[in-house]
Amino acid sequence: MIESKKRWRLTAPEPRLVETIQQELSISSVLAKILVTRGITTVQQARSFMDMDVSGIHNPYLMKDMDKAVKRIRLAIEAGEKILVYGDYDADGVTSTTVMVTVLQDLGADAAFKIPNRFQHGYGPNKELFQQAHEEGVSLIVTVDNGISGIEQVQFANELGMDVIISDHHDIGEKLPDALAVVHPRHPEGDYPFGELAGVGVAFKMAHALYEEIPDHLMELVAIGTIADLVPLHGENRYFVKEGLLALKDSPRPAIEALSEVSGTAQRDITEETIGFQFGPRINAIGRLQDADPAVLMFLTEDPATARELAKGLDELNKERQAIVKQITDQAVQQVEQRYPEEPPHVIVVAQEGWNPGVVGIVASKLTEQFYRPSIVLSLDPEKGTAKGSARSIEGFHLYNELAKNRDILPHFGGHPMAAGMTLALGDVDELRKRLNEQAQESLSAEDLLPVVDIDIPVRLEEIDIETIESMRRLAPFGMGFAKPKFFLEEVKVASVRKIGASQNHLKMELTQNDALLDAVGFGIGSIGDELTPEVKLDVIGDLQVNEWNGRKKPQLLIEDIRTDEWQLFDIRGIRQVSRWVKLIPEKNRLFLAFRPETVAVFQSLVNAPICLVDNVAKLEEPKHHLVLLDLPDSEEQLSSVLGEIKPQRIYAHFYAKDSHYFEQIPTRDQFKWLFAFIKKRGSFDFKKHCDELAKHKGWSRDSLFFMLQVFFELGFVTLNNGLTEIAQSPSKRDLTEAPTYKKREQQIALEQKLLYASYKDLKQWFDARVSAKEEELWI
Repeated sequence: MIESKKRWRLTAPEPRLVETIQQELSISSVLAKILVTRGITTVQQARSFMDMDVSGIHNPYLMKDMDKAVKRIRLAIEAGEKILVYGDYDADGVTSTTVMVTVLQDLGADAAFKIPNRFQHGYGPNKELFQQAHEEGVSLIVTVDNGISGIEQVQFANELGMDVIISDHHDIGEKLPDALAVVHPRHPEGDYPFGELAGVGVAFKMAHALYEEIPDHLMELVAIGTIADLVPLHGENRYFVKEGLLALKDSPRPAIEALSEVSGTAQRDITEETIGFQFGPRINAIGRLQDADPAVLMFLTEDPATARELAKGLDELNKERQAIVKQITDQAVQQVEQRYPEEPPHVIVVAQEGWNPGVVGIVASKLTEQFYRPSIVLSLDPEKGTAKGSARSIEGFHLYNELAKNRDILPHFGGHPMAAGMTLALGDVDELRKRLNEQAQESLSAEDLLPVVDIDIPVRLEEIDIETIESMRRLAPFGMGFAKPKFFLEEVKVASVRKIGASQNHLKMELTQNDALLDAVGFGIGSIGDELTPEVKLDVIGDLQVNEWNGRKKPQLLIEDIRTDEWQLFDIRGIRQVSRWVKLIPEKNRLFLAFRPETVAVFQSLVNAPICLVDNVAKLEEPKHHLVLLDLPDSEEQLSSVLGEIKPQRIYAHFYAKDSHYFEQIPTRDQFKWLFAFIKKRGSFDFKKHCDELAKHKGWSRDSLFFMLQVFFELGFVTLNNGLTEIAQSPSKRDLTEAPTYKKREQQIALEQKLLYASYKDLKQWFDARVSAKEEELWI
């Protein structure tokens, strides 16, 4: 048995719907399965999804207050007023700012931008920056990707005589700011058809209205901000990203080429993953460590040299951010392991002075990923007496609601079910840790604390080929709301397996099913190679990819998790160096079993673990899933009884035999006949004195000679008189097989043949007949 590292949540598409869509659209069964499992269940829906076009873009004036915003901006442009675009320091905010500045400048506006510093100003509207804007002669502020919660700040701007237009997409509170216009896809008084736009999507809608046509030249910016902000990729977002990715591949914007260069990505190969894992982190890094203005300037510049220089700066800051994150993560993990050496608590709360508050959210994510627990990472500031940080959660623990139960010690917090930010007094950190763990113990079960992976695309190996995998790009982009498929392969066999990499920590396999073959690679799971046995059937989940090497393409599965419910037999017979196999046996729930006391003496120091004698098996209190059979049993029945008691998931068969008789076999009847005649002819014989001479003369072993004598004694054929062996008086006629020693030798050889010298296949069948029978008894 191999246990999965995560809790698999399997769903399967309706076969009838899959077949219909597959046939009507002439696509592969794999693509049809993906569509159906994502809720696209009719042919018309599938066509619309795969062939999405501009008809899916809504009129920007359907958004509440769009008319007011456009009218006021046009007035400002005509009057030559100074307009300030007030943005945010993440990738969505940076691209939103770029979009809005671009359209305003294209229309002839006197426009500039400001982005708050995370450390000095915090998130959203800031009175100090609004005051600066007023002093600089700004009369109109247009927020992008923020502002919906800035009630006091907007009122402050109004008092200074400035108008404020808010464009935002974040959750709306009980009260709206008193702005000239609030452009929001989920405005409580609005009726916009699509409410899941990113901040850059809202800015793009305003640009659409101001240009009076769809600004295709800004589509690439919308794609970057939309993907980076993790909004659902359906509706308008899907169109923006799909078209934006096409635009990015041949974009003349110097920033795109520069970002591709520092990311080590060919511009023509940009995908949603490039943005999510390469561009996004670099754009976000600057806002986590300093002012984000250079990121906006990089997108706005038309000079390639300037763009390259700014992109290099982002890249360096990203490397610095990565180093800071690693350092803090290492320190945080050390805190967890030192405080909780056995296992982590239901909620992890770690805190330390000097941790950069700009990256603690990333660290919280890494803790949650490693320990699968809700995690809070706090940066302590003794001078201010505060702890400021971020939190990430797991399914089943609504982070915002649980934090809300502690408002008395959380004066400032916000977020949603899976992520939050907070500030509290230093003296309340321990109390928060205590309370949240008490709350989690009530709401989270043991199963909730196992990581979950959703798998929705079951496939057979014969369905997988290069054409099918490459055709999946027709369903791209993948992301939030339309996740990249996780494929489920059920009961595939392992045709070959090997560990690869300098440290042998990766796995390379060839999977087979109904004569179809598929290469599979698992990074960081090389140890599983030691857990795989011949012909074992596995369930595997992962990502299908095309592996191209030297111009040759092959399908490949990137393994995420593996499991098998089959018991497994590990053949370690004949491996004399115990150190070669003992390290492969999991330490948890293992049992080294000996059938003979002398075996314990042989192996005790070698296995460096307790060895159980067979008579003590019934006394075991804890389950032992990994059974190591050190030596041979006395009989098949004895071993069968042990299997019934232990019910192992894995059996390691060593079967040490000090005195094996399998190759020596039992002396023939002619040999017995000759020895009987020899003794009878001599009258008596001193075997103790002359056995070696006789054995050498006949070419027999000393053991065989004494074995035959023992059989004769047991059958009453000979007697011992003053150390001399003589023929008994009137011996009865009996068969050799009646002698206990003869029977024991027959049984031992048969046992060795079945257990010690059988092929792996035959040995597995022998165990299967007994282990499977015991499993069936459990179900009766």
